[in-house]
Amino acid sequence: MYTLKSPCEFQLEVKKSRFLAHAVPIADVQQALDFFAEKSIASARHNCWAFKVGNDYRFNDDGEPSGTAGKPILSAIEYADLTNVAVLVIRWFGGIKLGTGGLCRAYGGSASDCLKSGEFIELRSFRSFEFKTNFDLAAQVHHVFKLHPPEAIEEDYQADGVLWKVKLDEALIKAFQDELKQVSRGQVTLQELKL
Repeated sequence: MYTLKSPCEFQLEVKKSRFLAHAVPIADVQQALDFFAEKSIASARHNCWAFKVGNDYRFNDDGEPSGTAGKPILSAIEYADLTNVAVLVIRWFGGIKLGTGGLCRAYGGSASDCLKSGEFIELRSFRSFEFKTNFDLAAQVHHVFKLHPPEAIEEDYQADGVLWKVKLDEALIKAFQDELKQVSRGQVTLQELKL
């Protein structure tokens, strides 16, 4: 999954109605709601929005006909395969009604174009583990680190061996564990740390 690297915005005019889309990366639901409260413009006719954080999502039509604003914005987020993103589309009414299809296209299109103007980064998921080895396995453990580099490493030399703590990308866990078992002849296994 991907998210936005930084905030972005996009403007669109459709039949004299002006649409201003803002998109930002977010960490949680509260950050999305705070963003909507901060960026909404009271003088605009509609402040419609959607966000997605992991599997959690919400959208709001803010007075537009049901399903014509928030849902197309959410669809733009999902079509771009993004998560941890909030999108606000502000509309100033231009005097000409757009109809339900026109509203869907305008809100969804402005959200989509806004997201396309941004730069994406991959969201990586990490888990932390610890394991203990004898001193004589330290060189082999460092070899495993070179093959499957952890995000973070802590080494604690104790009287009876080395206690290792590593932070691993979820995509590397199995390969790391398999290699560690091989170099230790099955004596070392990872214990997940609950943070």
